[in-house]
Amino acid sequence: MSQPLVAPADRPPADSAPAVDLTGIVRRFGHGANRIVAVDHVDLRIERGEVVALLGPNGAGKTTTIDVLLGLSEPDEGTARVLGTHPHRAVTAGRLAAVLQTGGLLSDLTVRETISVVAGLHGASGRIAEVIDRADLTAIARRRVGKCSGGEKQRVKFALALLPDPDVLVLDEPTAGMDVTARRRFWEAMRADADAGRTIVFATHYLEEAEQFARRTIVMNHGRVVADGATARLRASLGGRIVSAAIPGGIAALAAELRADASVAEVSTDADRLTVRTEASDLLAGRLLSLGACDLEITAPTLESAFTSLTEDPS
Repeated sequence: MSQPLVAPADRPPADSAPAVDLTGIVRRFGHGANRIVAVDHVDLRIERGEVVALLGPNGAGKTTTIDVLLGLSEPDEGTARVLGTHPHRAVTAGRLAAVLQTGGLLSDLTVRETISVVAGLHGASGRIAEVIDRADLTAIARRRVGKCSGGEKQRVKFALALLPDPDVLVLDEPTAGMDVTARRRFWEAMRADADAGRTIVFATHYLEEAEQFARRTIVMNHGRVVADGATARLRASLGGRIVSAAIPGGIAALAAELRADASVAEVSTDADRLTVRTEASDLLAGRLLSLGACDLEITAPTLESAFTSLTEDPS
């Protein structure tokens, strides 16, 4: 079995420090009237072994927060610690690694040569074959990086991140450019890592990835954390289920009645179709059927609906 870059005996002793501990993080850009607060007093604690999705619209502060977490950017206020130490030390010790959208690869080297060069620099040559296999790169190992697609380059970056066998792995839009099959294989590899106890923090625009993979979801908006909790609980935070059906005859009176019902959160109509979000979905479905409803559907709230509710600016 291949050995990690930093042998267990050389790593800092195990302690109770969390995997990630961001306290009062503030990051500003620009000067004077043009100054922008990209991250606004963010507190974030992630325990070891957690799998966490970081969501937010463009400009929410996700990437800036990740840069601080990785030590690529120093906060203007607050402190960042990874496994109880400064991110720079965690990276140097091989305990923290990342797959980022930015950062170039040498286009003239092959995939295998790229991984071999980086492995040689960090004393991890024994892991080359393993990470090539884990990143599903065997079939293109002899291909020059310049001939690789965007998704394939992301998989090369993933292989490089795995070389030190890190305790904490940070992923910023890791499957950008990957096709459906590559995305599925990537997340299969990540599930194996999570089951083995690795801490994984990933930012993504694919809400279904967060819904299917993350056990905890953090939502950012305007530089602040606006929601943080178990993914299933966040998804259900809107309350109730969506009941939708076609109703024969007029539905205006029924819609008005339902809007006055305390168990109903939302009511909308479209021609003869009624859509209701309610905590009493079974009772409402029975009533609608008794009124001759057809094409009735009941759906649970999605993470997308919760995300939209949390980040949509009021008009």
